[in-house]
Amino acid sequence: MTLSPQPLGRLAIIGWPVSHSRSPLIHNYWLAAQGQSARYEAYPIDPQDDFRAALLDMAAAGFIGANVTVPHKEAAFAAMDEVSAAAQNLGAVNTISFQNGRLIGDNTDGDGFLAGLQTVTPNQDWQKTPALILGAGGAARAIIAALGRAGVPDIRLVNRTRAKAEALSDLAAHINIGDWQDRDGLAEGCGLLINTTSLGMAGQPPLNMVVQGLQKNALVSDIVYTPLHTPLLRAAQAGGFICVDGLGMLLNQAALSFEIWTGTRPDITPELRGLLLADLDEKD
Repeated sequence: MTLSPQPLGRLAIIGWPVSHSRSPLIHNYWLAAQGQSARYEAYPIDPQDDFRAALLDMAAAGFIGANVTVPHKEAAFAAMDEVSAAAQNLGAVNTISFQNGRLIGDNTDGDGFLAGLQTVTPNQDWQKTPALILGAGGAARAIIAALGRAGVPDIRLVNRTRAKAEALSDLAAHINIGDWQDRDGLAEGCGLLINTTSLGMAGQPPLNMVVQGLQKNALVSDIVYTPLHTPLLRAAQAGGFICVDGLGMLLNQAALSFEIWTGTRPDITPELRGLLLADLDEKD
């Protein structure tokens, strides 16, 4: 979706809770780099509140854009006056623009994930190989749709509750649903393995996964970033595979949102990544 950049006002990340979000650190870094006086802040909205009314209050208070995180992405979709094709396909919005009294929604999660992969492997060989996705939540939905648009020929999907995986079977042309206990076998021959579950996250059980059957030089991605080096990524590194940590998706979906609001794609610099790593070490 192409929007006309607006004079910068207030920006925010909406969620419940939202104080843990690293989005203010990321976007305020880019605003400062552009010499902007605008600020990006955490903005909690209670799920019991009228979500559209809360958004209209934000517009009246001078906000020109907002990101949306859990549990509000579907509520944001329902509240919009207009949505992009990506948001329509997913039924979820993670980026809102307040334009002349109208609420316009987009979803940058899927394209942000692909951009993170492309940063690690610019040759994009992963597009030609089977991919195994673990999990069937909102992030999985966005990633599956993006892989489908990228032309991945065989998308294998497993979830601990099979019915939830089956509900995503219409997101791309070549999706094969498997059982959770068969995940090791389904990884055979894949050039891309993606964990979108909470397994491996701080405070959660580790993900038990055999990665040896992946293709040589396969990419192994974990969208978790607390901790950054999950048990899955450590196993992949030991096996000689290419690891993609959770900061890739976090930073690139944020960059796409920033571009929607300002018309400029910001640079993801080593300095910014270093600030995030320091923040993660300090808080986690």
